[in-house]
Amino acid sequence: MPRSSRIDAPGALHHIIIRGIERRKIFRDDSDKKNFLERLKKVLTNTKTPCYAWVLMDNHFLC
Repeated sequence: MPRSSRIDAPGALHHIIIRGIERRKIFRDDSDKKNFLERLKKVLTNTKTPCYAWVLMDNHFLC
């Protein structure tokens, strides 16, 4: 179940994690990872949201 919304303060930094249920893989192969990164780039560009660092693993993503 997703967490409740939190207060968003202007200029605040957020730690974002996307993880598979029971830590299962969320990407089937490198093509899935590439597709995810392309979509992430579009979202970050369209919303003018910076992502200062990220990591992409088979079972989770951190930004």
